[in-house]
Amino acid sequence: MDQSSNRFLSLDVFRGMTICFMIIVNTPGSGAASFAPLEHAAWFGFTPTDLVFPSFLFAVGNAMSFAMKKFAGQSNSSVVWKIVKRTALIFLFGYLMSWFPFVQHTASGWGLSPLSHTRILGVLQRIALCYMFASLMIHFIKSTTTIVVISILLLFGYWFLLLIFGDHANPYGMLTNAGTYLDKFVLGDNHLYHGEGVAFDPEGFLSTLPSIVNVICGYFAGRYIQEKGKRYETIAKLMMWGALFIFIALCWNMTFPISKKLWSSPFTLLTVGLDLIIISTLIYIIEIREWNKANWTAFFTTVGKNPLPVYLFSELFIVILWMIKITPTSDAVSWINNVFFQVIAPGAIGSLLFAIFYMLICWTFGKILDKNKIYLRL
Repeated sequence: MDQSSNRFLSLDVFRGMTICFMIIVNTPGSGAASFAPLEHAAWFGFTPTDLVFPSFLFAVGNAMSFAMKKFAGQSNSSVVWKIVKRTALIFLFGYLMSWFPFVQHTASGWGLSPLSHTRILGVLQRIALCYMFASLMIHFIKSTTTIVVISILLLFGYWFLLLIFGDHANPYGMLTNAGTYLDKFVLGDNHLYHGEGVAFDPEGFLSTLPSIVNVICGYFAGRYIQEKGKRYETIAKLMMWGALFIFIALCWNMTFPISKKLWSSPFTLLTVGLDLIIISTLIYIIEIREWNKANWTAFFTTVGKNPLPVYLFSELFIVILWMIKITPTSDAVSWINNVFFQVIAPGAIGSLLFAIFYMLICWTFGKILDKNKIYLRL
């Protein structure tokens, strides 16, 4: 089997699956509650939806294992500039997405949405920061052992910071953890996420520390696959490491609860473990057994080859639909759901059908980009 010709196939499928699922869970249909697995855990606990974002960080690290080779032979200043420039662009995309549609209608007419109430952090911003720190660490620290030690320190350091600087009676609470205190002090309430009904940012500064480890683990998994080849021994060892991480996470959960919104350290280990098992399974199915003769992988690689523009489209287009008023009391999203999907299948099924329908719209956008050879990679 030609390793070089399709070495990105499993990664692109993994990334495409992650983006497709991300769109489905981010854009449920209105008029009914989603199925429980398609919701994030309220605070502690874990659902399949909680795996989406860390999987994307894992995929970023996996892609870095190929991309970092291009830095070989370049000066440190050139490498740092490229890393910082990419970080700034991704962060800027995330910030502009939070500010979109940039205008709002007030009693005095249309005007710019105030920057004073725009969220600064977010999904793309966390990806940017994790990419920057992980890339700089991997480029400048050549010792694998040292990087592993730093990763362990990030996980335990985050835990200790929560215990030391959080509310001693409830260090893991939404409003009483050290991360929330830091975000409010640095950014202020108006620049934080308010989706929980209060000023709290699940992509805050402090919880970025353990999420960097998701990227680092993705990098080492990708490098290991390249070095050892896509063999039974390779995927067996990846699965064993995945099982070990899951076991440690479940044990640690007894003292430091698994929580996506807090991005607790055992949450990092749990998601890395699951991602190792998933990517190993995909390598077995696609690369070793070659069960892609029906070309089912093409559906996911269409999105996986262009994750950033497809994700941006999914987030921005839904906002546009919310802005379009079909009736005085109904926007386009609500109208489509009420007229079509809630009529076809009332309740959670109708909500899921709309989410799949919207994901296919975003997939079509990705297909258009693919046909025209337009790629914008992270």
